[in-house]
Amino acid sequence: MRSRGRYAVAVTFTTAATLVATAAGAGAVTEGPAGHVVARYDLNEGPGARTMADSSGHGLDGTVGSEVQTGVAVRGATGYRFTRLEPDTPPTHPRHLATVNSAADLNPGSRDFAVTVRLRTQYHFGNIVQKGQATVDGGNFKLQIPSGIAQCLFRGDHGSLIVSSRTRLNDGDWHTVRCERTRDGLALVVDGRTEARKSGWTGSIANGWPLSIGGKTNCDQVDVGCDYYAGDLDYVQLEAR
Repeated sequence: MRSRGRYAVAVTFTTAATLVATAAGAGAVTEGPAGHVVARYDLNEGPGARTMADSSGHGLDGTVGSEVQTGVAVRGATGYRFTRLEPDTPPTHPRHLATVNSAADLNPGSRDFAVTVRLRTQYHFGNIVQKGQATVDGGNFKLQIPSGIAQCLFRGDHGSLIVSSRTRLNDGDWHTVRCERTRDGLALVVDGRTEARKSGWTGSIANGWPLSIGGKTNCDQVDVGCDYYAGDLDYVQLEAR
């Protein structure tokens, strides 16, 4: 989302990418053109859990902050709940996040790469998943929901691409959102429908930052907003080829 006093440049391209939409149902492990699953967080741990298990078998487990509610059952799914925090209002809440230590497989590098989440929210703000931030060396990627619109960004050594959904998703229903980066461009798929595409190549993305779920890890709520997500998450999945 936003960092006051800093600017992330987004280079846009004409729509030309041809990407496959993946319809992901509740709890389904799906794979698209990006290839194999490198990390899968089903987020179905019980109440009070502090370890976020990676069910892909690659051992990329994470840590759950004490302000994240786990074992929340809602509308046929069990997941994590992130309560609402006032935007850009100190203090920071690092325990509002679930994080995974940086690992090579969590960096897109020059590979095709996809991030898929299943979310439910009635709010209109926050970073859902990200690795790195707007000005860090090595680039970054993130999936966010400004004004209730699903939006994803990939920034690499060849430039940035950003795509946004045509519809608002903060209606309190479950939605599956998939962002896929390939050599041809970037695509955003919501509930199996391709909502946005942009062509272009962002280049290599590799940083030493943790994978963060629920907001930023480096922020002060004054000059850099933490962009805390508010809502529920059913699962998070990362794929690469």
